[in-house]
Amino acid sequence: MSIVKPTPESEAELAFEGALRPKSLREFVGQPNVRRQLEVLLKAAALQQRTPDHILLAGPPGLGKTTLAMIVAEESARPLRMSSGPAIQHAGDLAAVLSSLTPGEVLFIDEIHRMARSAEEMLYLAMEDFRIDIMVGKGAGATSIPLDLAPFTLVGATTRSGLLPNPLRDRFGFTANLEFYEPGELEQVLDRAARLLGLDAAPGALAEIAGRSRGTPRIANRLLRRVRDYALVHGGGVDHAAVSAALELYDVDGRGLDRLDRAVLDTILTRFDGGPVGLSTLAASVGEEPETIESVVEPFLVRIGLVARTPRGRVATAAAWRHAGRSPAAAEQALFDDPV
Repeated sequence: MSIVKPTPESEAELAFEGALRPKSLREFVGQPNVRRQLEVLLKAAALQQRTPDHILLAGPPGLGKTTLAMIVAEESARPLRMSSGPAIQHAGDLAAVLSSLTPGEVLFIDEIHRMARSAEEMLYLAMEDFRIDIMVGKGAGATSIPLDLAPFTLVGATTRSGLLPNPLRDRFGFTANLEFYEPGELEQVLDRAARLLGLDAAPGALAEIAGRSRGTPRIANRLLRRVRDYALVHGGGVDHAAVSAALELYDVDGRGLDRLDRAVLDTILTRFDGGPVGLSTLAASVGEEPETIESVVEPFLVRIGLVARTPRGRVATAAAWRHAGRSPAAAEQALFDDPV
């Protein structure tokens, strides 16, 4: 089997991926309250020459939780260890990670709500007293051996903070709730990424991308790269026409709805006359899992006011009918005039 060596172009692309992430709170765009709070927390820890308090970052995917964890390590001048909740399925997995930490190291656990329950319970003592108890043996002869840990800072990230048990949530010294970005903030994110790519975007082009990015920097950067590819292949510049053509090619409409979003919305409007329709029925109609509809599609449609959740099921709002260029029946209007 031949081994394909990375070309200079692929290495440059990997370098760009890393360069997209801000390295400091000063470079980080958006989340102004979180940035100020983290700045105080980290500076206070530095002045007292101690490890910063444990930090919980909560919010939807793509808003910068992993980037902020890297910034915490960078601003604290500490090494960073990265793991994830699904990878820690036994208490022994967590014990191996914790026992190998160096003093002051930052441990980042992504999707921390998906850790095994036995590992969560071990984490309680580790976060509070920097100690864990290792069980040796089984049955009546089992003994507990205490193991002291080096002081560390745990940065946990979760998209489902409600799934975290209260004892674990309460042990974090600071909880940051990340919010969706405003279009102006996304333009700043895109402007920085465009400079890194060497793109000269025409006035209004970045604003058009920002308006279709669902308030999420990760999506904004991804769409910018698709526009870059389109402009490169077709030999034009990054202008409004290129943005519109590229995003139409990739099934992203003017409000940021993709193919699955539109399939869900169209199913509610046409197949169920605007609803109400239950989650399982809706998922079966579009050929997706209910969890995908509930966690990926529905939050955005609800947030921009196209779908309402009622006790009877999901209902298309008047804005959804206007977006589709149709008018709801008068009998249906009462269903979403007063959504719950």
